[in-house]
Amino acid sequence: MVLTLSTWFSATAVAPDIGRDLDMTPEELSWLTNAVQAGFVLGALAASFFALADVWPMRKLLAIGALFAGIANAGMLLDVSPLGITLARFSTGAALALVYPTAMKYIGTWFVSGRGLAMGVVVGALTLGSAFPHLIRATGIGLNWRLVIASTSVACLLAAALFLGLKDGPHPFRSAQFQLGHLRRMLGNRAAMLANFGYFGHMWELYAMWGWLLAYVSSAQTAGLGINNASLVTFSAIAIGATGCVCGGWMADRLGRCLTSAIFMGVSGSCALLIGFVYDGPPALFVIVALIWGFSIIADSAQFSAAVTEVSDPTLCGASLAFQMGVGFAITIAAVWAMPHLAALLGGWRWAFSFLAIGPAFGIWSMLALRAHPAAIKTANGRR
Repeated sequence: MVLTLSTWFSATAVAPDIGRDLDMTPEELSWLTNAVQAGFVLGALAASFFALADVWPMRKLLAIGALFAGIANAGMLLDVSPLGITLARFSTGAALALVYPTAMKYIGTWFVSGRGLAMGVVVGALTLGSAFPHLIRATGIGLNWRLVIASTSVACLLAAALFLGLKDGPHPFRSAQFQLGHLRRMLGNRAAMLANFGYFGHMWELYAMWGWLLAYVSSAQTAGLGINNASLVTFSAIAIGATGCVCGGWMADRLGRCLTSAIFMGVSGSCALLIGFVYDGPPALFVIVALIWGFSIIADSAQFSAAVTEVSDPTLCGASLAFQMGVGFAITIAAVWAMPHLAALLGGWRWAFSFLAIGPAFGIWSMLALRAHPAAIKTANGRR
């Protein structure tokens, strides 16, 4: 997962260099992230519609997804026009849709007790993979952006080989056959939809923060914040989320998925509101807020998926996860697209992130509603 998901932000991390080399506008640069989201949405919804993770062997699906993610990511090196790069990013996202939801189902076959922590570790791997390109850039200022793309593509090929060596755990979900009516069954499950709504609010905030944090820190740097390496701050704020995922999983298995998710969304939403107040310093306080935000913004992510595996039809676990992620990532497209336009409307980045707090507020409502639902007793061994 760390190796494969390094392609998610491989272009975003070097966006300033790509924009400079190819003379791309801010609007075109936004699609370095949004095209991945759009590809993931299409791929995830297609995987959900055909219930691929419930029909195909998971290790093969994971390997195919990793292989094609690496090939698609490398496509950026073959066609360096804005259109060619956008298509390569879209294809990368579509391939990753075979990896992320499938990996969440796969880890569920190994854990019943402790599933929240186990899935938290998987999302932690996603977080580290997403942060990795920023580390490459932070430790090699002036490094050619093509080397970043090439290294993350090679990482995917190694991941594909590792995925082929997996075997299913001792707690398999029942397999399914493709049926047109399974989408209606998923949508009619109120408990699962409340978990989905929590995820949707979470996703409104997450990728907009991850995708535009480098631009935000760079803008604050220009305004006199006093931070020398914007890429290192960005990497640190995203990467610390891996620790948050493990902490969130541990808490959820003990306090309950709904309550833990609501707590972390409260913290992350507060940071979205607070970071504008430290935009011009002091630098140490800015970094502290960014790190707390990065820790909390992803800490609850796995718990929405874990809840879905516990309250949904066992034969449609893979399809339900793919549906949740497909719609969730569709929401990120709007949020990622809106951020630079909002910053322009406000005359700068300082207060733009404040609007992301809307998502956690909605997510808190939905997870507390799930906590009151009778089906919540199925989550985290009875801990709501």
